[in-house]
Parts: sequence; C-alpha cells; structure tokens
Amino acid sequence: MISTSDLKRGAMMELDGQIVQILSYEHQKIGRGSAQVRLKVKNIRTGAIFDTTAQAGSKWPRIRLEQRNVQYLYSEGDVHYFMDKESYDQFPLSPQQLGDAVNYLKDGMELELLMYDDEPVGVDMPMNVVLEVTETDPGFKGDTATGGNKPAQLETGLTINVPLFVSTGDKIRVDTRDGSYIERV
Repeated sequence: MISTSDLKRGAMMELDGQIVQILSYEHQKIGRGSAQVRLKVKNIRTGAIFDTTAQAGSKWPRIRLEQRNVQYLYSEGDVHYFMDKESYDQFPLSPQQLGDAVNYLKDGMELELLMYDDEPVGVDMPMNVVLEVTETDPGFKGDTATGGNKPAQLETGLTINVPLFVSTGDKIRVDTRDGSYIERV
C-alpha cells in the first residue's frame, strides 16, 4: 500500500481501478478540518492527465512493474516498436504510453520496458542521452557579455536551448527529465 506520506513523483499506484503515475502532489491544510493532498496523475493506459484530491492518510494499492531490457527498433506512423533482448518479442507502444520519452528515442537505443501483467505500459529512460545537433544558428564570439543560449534542433526533432559555442553536427548530452542541455560530447 502507498499512503499520502509515501507519495513521490513518478510512483505508480492503482486509483479507482486505473493504473496511474504521480506527476505532482501537494499537501494542503486549510483552516479547520483535516489536511488534503492534491494529486496530478497520468493514466498509464490512456495517457490522460487529471487532478484529484484525497484526505491525508488515504492509502492506495502500490503497482509492481516488471522491467525488461529492450532495444528501440523503429516507428511506423504513431506506433513505436521495441524488441525484448532476451526473447526477441516485439512490443508496440503509443505516444501516450511513452510520454516525453518519444522526444529522445534513437534507432538501436537500449532501455527498460515497464510491464504490468504482461502488458507494456511505458519505458524507463536513462537520465541523459547523447543526440546530434542537426540544425542551429551559428554563434559569434562576443555576442553577449555573459554566456548566451540559442535554439538547436536535434536528430529526434526535439528543439532545446544550447550555449552559443554549439554548432551543427556536434553531439550533446541532454537531460531526459527536463530536456535541458548538459554538455558537449
């Protein structure tokens, strides 16, 4: 069981018969009465995001997910295909199941597939990935007194802000939690 005191971002639980992942939570104590917890959760199967509230001390069943080592193969339309590295089974996942992970997928990438009762529900991305810059404006020395940023498009189609010294063709490390630039590789 998971209680309101055990809540953390990214935790999975069962809420009203749905498998949800906690995106954010906030404890609220308003005047008289008991404290409440405001939750923002994502339905793992449908990708729907919704808000709910619960009394402090409420408990929900914790979800146990199995992890499998998989390799990203390809995408066909909106469906992304992954292959189990041990059994060679292939699993299709929708963009709703992948969430922000869809912005960091490269062919041949290895990651963890999350399974619930033999049903794929999402992937566990590494903390950072190395991606190539496919398009960015040139940065000129002396543009700013302090370090500046410019937009850069990466090989996956994601656009992030990078320092001025990064140029087209450079490989950079990107944080998958918030999509921020870490370093040039």
